[in-house]
Amino acid sequence: MPAAAAPPRRGAALRWIALRALALAVLLGAWQAVVAAEVWPRVLVPSPAEVWHQFVLASTVHDGVRGYSGHLLIEHLGVSLRRIGIGTGYAALAGIPLGLLIGAVRPIAVVLEPAVTFLRTLPPLAYLSLLVIWFGIDESPKIWLLVIAALPPIAAATAAAVRAVPGDLVEAARALGARPVSLLLSVRLPAALPEILTGVRIAVGVAYTSVVAAETVNGVPGIGGMIRDAQRYNQTAVVVVGILAIGLSGILLDAALRLAERGLVPWRGRT
Repeated sequence: MPAAAAPPRRGAALRWIALRALALAVLLGAWQAVVAAEVWPRVLVPSPAEVWHQFVLASTVHDGVRGYSGHLLIEHLGVSLRRIGIGTGYAALAGIPLGLLIGAVRPIAVVLEPAVTFLRTLPPLAYLSLLVIWFGIDESPKIWLLVIAALPPIAAATAAAVRAVPGDLVEAARALGARPVSLLLSVRLPAALPEILTGVRIAVGVAYTSVVAAETVNGVPGIGGMIRDAQRYNQTAVVVVGILAIGLSGILLDAALRLAERGLVPWRGRT
């Protein structure tokens, strides 16, 4: 049976790949048509060829110049991914316990849940200046901004997941003698883990959308800093390269997180 099922699955996968390739070709064709029609000046909308040229320049050493601003594109992206990883990691370390307490202890929820909601509604640029005043212009304000951006989704997802744990499961654990701490760590946390990991994925996406703001100040090397620097000099093609690098790496990272989620919580969707 598995051998017979393999060819149809492979054929379906090839069809999806072909459909995505066709959609990409249509998008590139429409982009080139807009550029050829000169709907907007080339400084505002560069052609795909110009973007590709800037991608090659940013990714290689040419005429003694190393990439963009002395760093290759992969180095800019790597620095930003490191910042995102550190910020999201700290946010998870703080947000998951916070969400567990908010979801399980009503008085704590009354006190802290409005603060989490308040942080979740703030755009990153709203508190970047304050973080720069507090921590200077080096790495600290960037990491803190990403922590503050990523923490609320994790805490909110964790709290909602803990509250959604079936009451029968909790009561059964209590009947077997589970104490509050054991109940929280041995029953509520495993039951809520699939939704918690979904919250972490969302937080990584939020951190990605915040990285350009985080790297506004002294952000080179960094993909957001590269975009910001190119914007100052109207290098639109470089800006597009940076945006595409963020988007494509985000797709790959989300796919990796989905794969890790399947391995960590194989019971998702099962009763």
